[in-house]
Amino acid sequence: MVPQFDAVIVGAGFGGIGAAIELDRLGLRDFVILEREDDLGGTWHVNRYPGLAVDIASVTYSYSFEPNPHWSRLFAPGAELKDYAAHVADKYGLRTRMRFGTVVDGARWDEQDQLWVVSIAGGETLTARYLLTATGFLSQPYTPPFPGIESFAGKIIHTTDWDADYDLTGRKAAVIGTGATAVQLVPEVAARVAELTVFQRTPIWVVPKVDAPIPGVVQELFARVPLAQKAARLVNTGMLEALMVIGVLHYRQAEPLNSAAALLAKAHLFAQVRDRETRAALTPHYDFGCKRPTFSNQYFPTFNQPHVRLETHAIDHVEPDGIVTADGHKTEIDTLLLATGFNLWDVNFPAIEIVGREGVNLGKFWRDNRFQAYEGITVPKFPNFLSLNSPYSYSGLSYFTTIEAQMKHMGRLFTELFRRGERTFEVTERANAEFLDRMTEKLGSSVFYGGDCATSRSYYFDPHGEATLLRPTSTAAAHREAVSFPLDDYTYGRGAGR
Repeated sequence: MVPQFDAVIVGAGFGGIGAAIELDRLGLRDFVILEREDDLGGTWHVNRYPGLAVDIASVTYSYSFEPNPHWSRLFAPGAELKDYAAHVADKYGLRTRMRFGTVVDGARWDEQDQLWVVSIAGGETLTARYLLTATGFLSQPYTPPFPGIESFAGKIIHTTDWDADYDLTGRKAAVIGTGATAVQLVPEVAARVAELTVFQRTPIWVVPKVDAPIPGVVQELFARVPLAQKAARLVNTGMLEALMVIGVLHYRQAEPLNSAAALLAKAHLFAQVRDRETRAALTPHYDFGCKRPTFSNQYFPTFNQPHVRLETHAIDHVEPDGIVTADGHKTEIDTLLLATGFNLWDVNFPAIEIVGREGVNLGKFWRDNRFQAYEGITVPKFPNFLSLNSPYSYSGLSYFTTIEAQMKHMGRLFTELFRRGERTFEVTERANAEFLDRMTEKLGSSVFYGGDCATSRSYYFDPHGEATLLRPTSTAAAHREAVSFPLDDYTYGRGAGR
């Protein structure tokens, strides 16, 4: 049977766009990108809440091969990231191969015909030689099942489904959540509402944000002298590497650096929040890096405002006109804003049902065993399958370092596949096990196992209690291995995986 497409890519965010560009480079141009939303951009299309901005400097949060010299700020607003995604898709001719409003129910490997059968909501099926999932790490919104929330008579807005037409002026609002999204959202909401209560379960490490408009003369310099922007990217990437790789992943060897980062965050908090009790409540009791830190200069001062209150008691239930905490206190509100993040491990790994060789279900395999993926991209018994948001794939702090490493892995793998004149590949059990053992050993030096993360409630940890989201190597090492992994770590041809 001849498949309809060379490849099906699920997801039209930056991961899917990068994978599509690499497929074009490899000559696999007959592909389709399936996207459940009504436009491309992934998280930068779905999220439109006030204050949305990238939390990695713009010069680093972009494809290295497609720099944007026209970022308006060091940390670009979210709308500019959406525009950048559209620019890249149009420049590389991808939009015509995207299908929006298309919900993928699942995919299964057809052993007889050696292809993937992709099922779409509504009954349609597509067939492809290769399947690539680029559904992102933060794609499945989470709403905690608070008792009584269905009875709330006011307005409920999740940050992934922001209602721009709803006027917050004069409202009595509550924000639930104090993660990276809330850090951006809370100051914006506080400036509009009459009363604001922020419900905090776990405080977050916040460090100063060195942000400013990028002058037109600098933008012009970047446009005329690309090496200047490349140098700026290199400097920023180096700082992120020092923070992430040394302070977090090599915690045991560089604990003083980790402690210094925590002291910086505490000094930032002390300088910005006047009330002692509020400062204490906003101070994390876990080591820096156990969960992703963030940057802000506006979040902490918001709690100095008389109409803003921090609530740290657990939510007991929701009533039609308010929220009742475990201590019996009721906060009357008319607007409930959910900055409750995403469900990574229950429904995101994988985001759709994927059934490989011998009927192995990927989600069940991960949950019954351990979350794992060779080089963060392939899994045994799943031929011709590339999972672009897998365990041990996230390298560094900028998602683009991960995307480009995976693009390089694709390039090396497919080039060898074509050189051999074959059409199927599958990573070997041996190579996968060796990689998993190596990653597990390296994580032993990280803050996740060497530090105190007990109270962090970090999404870095999977249901097995393992910190399998991040790749515990430097970005340079990840990119080096992407172009030098042993080619015999894969089997090729119709006998792949035997």
